[in-house]
Amino acid sequence: MKFFFGGLVLFLVLAFFGCATAPLVAPPKPEMAVPGVYHRVQTGQTLWRISKIYNVDLDELVNANHISDATSLDVGQLILIPRNLQAKQQAFIPNKYFSAEDFTWPVRGRVITSFGQNSSNTINKGINIKPYSNQDVVAARGGKVVFYSEDFDGFGKTIIIDHGDGLLTVYSRNAQVFIKAGDVVQKGALIAKAGSAGRDKNTYLHFEIRKGHIPQNPYFYLPRR
Repeated sequence: MKFFFGGLVLFLVLAFFGCATAPLVAPPKPEMAVPGVYHRVQTGQTLWRISKIYNVDLDELVNANHISDATSLDVGQLILIPRNLQAKQQAFIPNKYFSAEDFTWPVRGRVITSFGQNSSNTINKGINIKPYSNQDVVAARGGKVVFYSEDFDGFGKTIIIDHGDGLLTVYSRNAQVFIKAGDVVQKGALIAKAGSAGRDKNTYLHFEIRKGHIPQNPYFYLPRR
C-alpha cells in the first residue's frame, strides 16, 4: 500500500511539471441546439460550482458554452447546462444541497501569467500571481499535503495538496514553508510565503489546479475578485 501511494504521488509530481473579462455565452443555433436548461449565475458562483450543482462534467460545461478563457462570471449571466439526449424526459433538478468546499485564491495579488500562456519558453500549466504586498500563501481548499520539496526541478519550494475528490492544488516558488508532507490543512490556512526560484528573482507564486495529473484552468474554479 505504501509503495502504491508513493508511486501515485511520484506520478502526479512528474506529470505536474512539463515545463476579467467574463466569458461570452454563444446562443445555440436552432439546427445544432444542445438539449438542456439555462442556469442564471448567482453571486460567488464559479463554473466548477455550477458543474457540481448539476452533476455535469466541467469540460462538457465549458464546451457547451464555447468558453475559451473565463477569468470571471457575471452575476445574472446565463450558462447552458447540457443534458444527454437519452435523458431528455427525465426531471432536471439542480442539487440545492451540494456542499463541497469551494476554492479560494491562494494569495492576494495580480496574475502576471495566465493559464496556457508562454512563460520562460514553456506553456504555463497554472497561473503566476505576484503578491500586492502581503506574501502569505494559504491553502486554496482543505486537504492533505501529499508532497513537499525544497527545490523541485527549478521551481523552488513546492507543495502539493490532495483535496480528496480527484483535485489537487500546487504551490511553487515559496520563500518559506510552514507545513510538511502528511499534514492536514484547512481552507485558508497559512502554508507558505511567496518567493522566487532559479534565475528568476521576481517574487510570485506559481499555482496550479490539477484533476489527477491533468492541469485545469484555475479561473474555472476560483471566485471573482
